[in-house]
Amino acid sequence: MTTVAEAAAARAAANAGPEPVTFAKALTTAMADAMRADDGVVVFGEDVATLGGVFRITDGLQKEFGAQRCFDTPLAESGIVGMALGMAMNGLRPVIEMQFDAFAYPAFEQIASHVAKMHNRTRGKVTLPLVIRVPYAGGIGGVEHHCDSSEAYYAHTPGLKVFTPSSVADAYRLLREAIASDDPVVFMEPKKLYWSKEAVSLETLRSEFDAGATPRAEGRAAVVRPGTDATIIAYGPAVPPALAAAEAAALEGRSVEVVDVRTIVPFDDETVCASVRKTGRAVVVAEAQGFASVASEITARVQERCFHSLAAPVRRVTGFDIPFPAPKFEHWYLPGVDRILDTLDELQWED
Repeated sequence: MTTVAEAAAARAAANAGPEPVTFAKALTTAMADAMRADDGVVVFGEDVATLGGVFRITDGLQKEFGAQRCFDTPLAESGIVGMALGMAMNGLRPVIEMQFDAFAYPAFEQIASHVAKMHNRTRGKVTLPLVIRVPYAGGIGGVEHHCDSSEAYYAHTPGLKVFTPSSVADAYRLLREAIASDDPVVFMEPKKLYWSKEAVSLETLRSEFDAGATPRAEGRAAVVRPGTDATIIAYGPAVPPALAAAEAAALEGRSVEVVDVRTIVPFDDETVCASVRKTGRAVVVAEAQGFASVASEITARVQERCFHSLAAPVRRVTGFDIPFPAPKFEHWYLPGVDRILDTLDELQWED
């Protein structure tokens, strides 16, 4: 029999809403749910089984699903991707972890020459349901080889999808969509967001996804803060500072809209351009260096499609064109609120 105290506690919990969940937990749950739903989903990589990965994103998966479906590999990224390629060609759905962004470079030949091209090379006869998880970008006090923003390499490679969530809910949704996709997905995970929390119900996300009730996030940017005076376009690790800058701009009397790209490939021109046409001004924010970058591509697409709606040139706030700096200089390199606000100030408001 339920006591009065227990009933009161249950009501309080219901009224309080869902408990805060970490970005990392959402990713772990997404993989576990996909593995329960499909016996063909396998997870492997360096230290992902016994240790649970460097960031513990795969923690508990081997215990629940066994060593045949979650296992460790040698320290050989090209071998990991090559093995995953063969598995995907033969009906499995591998989800592999590259451990750190720059550690994936030895596997880039496999990714660019084979993973990205197999569907086209076979005239559509061979699908490649493969997810390459890449913890990327800075903000953790790491050094070079541990904090690269390598998304442009993958986005520039036809045949690959490139996802990069910035919220806990999107971490779950996008990873489930990536695993369900019949095309290869490079899944870029902002390392500094692993420990961020949001009050979301993973049970609700799971049931909605399994029932097909969740609108697809792939190819759909999200307006995460409405505004009327300017648009900040960001993705992955750049979304939190973009939101913080918009909040600070509001204190100065400016209404700034923030659009989270969510999937770099496929890119949602419609949502991004609708926002820019409404506000007339745009700033693109990204951690990666600016030259020949995803930020450059977004800027070009907006400039081409929204030229007659713009009151000022599209501006960018990015990392600098240097190798990622030592930890104590990291805060100078990463796009922060002050740099974003300074750029907003330069959008020809005097006219």
